Amino acid sequence: MEPWGRIGSGVAELVAVVLLLHPRTAAIGAVLSLGVISGAIVSHLTKLGIVVKGDGGLLFGLAVAVFVGSAAILVIRRTQVPIVGPRLVALGTGH
Repeated sequence: MEPWGRIGSGVAELVAVVLLLHPRTAAIGAVLSLGVISGAIVSHLTKLGIVVKGDGGLLFGLAVAVFVGSAAILVIRRTQVPIVGPRLVALGTGH
């Protein structure tokens, strides 16, 4: 995957951050962020290992923190997710 996989995932992360910073696109940014960081977490759990180059698991911990934060944003802004969001809100209200 080097170097193009690293560069491509970095670009996807940058796009996700820009989308997260704008309230109207935050839900889309959260979905993109969850997708990118899920790949990173799976890589850590399967190929890389939790500790990479003696970092004490810092990169893995940061990936988990990004995942949790993105999931929280997605839950908060679930009404902004096309198709799925309104249905989830309706389920929660009993309608």
